[in-house]
Amino acid sequence: MSRSSARRLLAVAIAVTAGTAVVSGFSPANPLAGSPRANPAQADPEALALAQARTQLRGMSLEQKIAQLFVVSVWGKAADEAHPTNQAEYGVDTPAQVIEKFGVGGVIYFNNSGTDNVDNPRQVAAFSNGLQRAAIRHNTHLPLIVAIDQEGGNVTRLESPATEFPASMAVGAGRSTADARTVAKINGRELRAMGINQNFAPVADVNSNPANPVIGARSFSSRPELTSDMVAAEVEGYQEGGRIPETVSSSAKHFPGHGDAATDSHTGLPNIGRTEAEWRAIDLPPFQAAIDAGIDSIMTAHIQVPSLDPTGVPATLSKPIMTGLLRQELGYRGVIVTDSLGMSGANVFPAEEIPVMALEAGVDQLLMPPDLPLALNAVRQAVESGRLTERRIDQSLLRILLLKLKRGILTHPLVDERKVDQKVGTPANVAAIQAVTDRTTTVVRNDAGLLPISGNPGRVLVTGIGDATTGLTHRSPEWLAQAIGRRGATATPLPTGTSPTQATIDQAVTAARGSDLVVVLTNNLSGRPQQRALVNALLATGKPVVAVASQIPYDAGFVDAPTWVATYGWRANAMEALTKVLLGERSPTGKLPVDIPVGGDPNTVLYPYDTGLTW
Repeated sequence: MSRSSARRLLAVAIAVTAGTAVVSGFSPANPLAGSPRANPAQADPEALALAQARTQLRGMSLEQKIAQLFVVSVWGKAADEAHPTNQAEYGVDTPAQVIEKFGVGGVIYFNNSGTDNVDNPRQVAAFSNGLQRAAIRHNTHLPLIVAIDQEGGNVTRLESPATEFPASMAVGAGRSTADARTVAKINGRELRAMGINQNFAPVADVNSNPANPVIGARSFSSRPELTSDMVAAEVEGYQEGGRIPETVSSSAKHFPGHGDAATDSHTGLPNIGRTEAEWRAIDLPPFQAAIDAGIDSIMTAHIQVPSLDPTGVPATLSKPIMTGLLRQELGYRGVIVTDSLGMSGANVFPAEEIPVMALEAGVDQLLMPPDLPLALNAVRQAVESGRLTERRIDQSLLRILLLKLKRGILTHPLVDERKVDQKVGTPANVAAIQAVTDRTTTVVRNDAGLLPISGNPGRVLVTGIGDATTGLTHRSPEWLAQAIGRRGATATPLPTGTSPTQATIDQAVTAARGSDLVVVLTNNLSGRPQQRALVNALLATGKPVVAVASQIPYDAGFVDAPTWVATYGWRANAMEALTKVLLGERSPTGKLPVDIPVGGDPNTVLYPYDTGLTW
């Protein structure tokens, strides 16, 4: 694309975002169909954008078009920071050089998996600006989609001093669409202030399987109605939460629905045994709600759904699912993005087949291919052989360009690094999200009448899930002990890790016997028998014990403790909210957004949906 063509695209972007375009006559199902014509009586900015974008495509080579479909990982925390993995993966040293060499359409940030892209808000903003400048230097001159998974709760890439957000299931427990909208609005504004313009959220999966190993508290609920309401509210918060430069593109995931999976698609290919009627009743509604709310993109799931495609092809690669259902039946016009193509659930065919099959299925954006040069070459060869057409590539690129136009990415690719501290992790934002989190804590059982604790609780032992080393991520016992200590009690943290040894359990029991109150934090008792042994050993001391399911609420079905509380998250804001309930500062108002079965048996219900004690 020439510089003059890029300037024309930016000009139309300004017109579109200002709402001044006047054109009509195009097919929403196929961006290439029809010939838009001027119509002064009908304002249609999207149609003008389509017409102009089609003009820009004529100035791009096939290789440039294909590269724009890919969103990739880069290694390092600055655009010009050399990292050996960039050399190993891409043959260049720095993230900026990756963008300049390949001309990809987007990047995605992580705080794990070795990519280690984020440190603090100012650093992220500088990183984003550096990458955008590299993209603008490339001969397409097209700014990047900068994406992240900032769902809240366990899936949090940007931690304090940025605002941290409750898990989706916590928001579901609060039952407030206004709170869901607030969470997304603040999250989106903070992300955009750091140069991130796409958030792969909200999770639209209905967590109907209590044994789901990968979704759990990432889902709002096991009920499609509640999930749908929360998804729609968050889409509105992300995409309508301010002026164009303050909003982000949101992405509902994982279509056609990952909530009934019994296998983690990162490590295998889940098989969903629902009938088509069950799928339509349970999994479809939240995605329909997202579409109705104007969702910019929808992320695919690497799952088999034989009732929707009997071939057993993963949904990401299934034309009956991506085109037949999502495009044709549901009428979805936005961008379809794959989940990471490096996950095991996608890699059931040769590596060079995966991106081609995804495009054949109807997908637009290809996320994190494990071998970018191989993927680029495979798609190019598929076009040259006639297996794919350049017209098909153009369809996907037009949708991506429209997303960039709609979100002002083309007109506002850079952020003001000097103002980051005024917009990210502000006292007002932190207080607003703490208030939301305070409304989510759920008291599931209080048979002994232990809660609320009146007066000074004396010596409090806070133990259970958490890292034994200060400074690591899972510091919930420490955070809870600090919150209790701020109220004047003496609280001692004793983290035991995910799978405590017998020696660690004995140490906790000894500490419990010298305490007046024990609070034990759990996380996934289903798969961690050592944690169950810890809770039972603490109960056997005869001391008052409050058991807290600090992520998935299903833990309450695995140990018969007389006092159970669910927080749906283990971060500092959840521990602060928990403290307020324990010590009677506020009455609990959260209600279970799922049924809790006995010992994970879905045929039994111990604590039903809507359970939530208060006083």
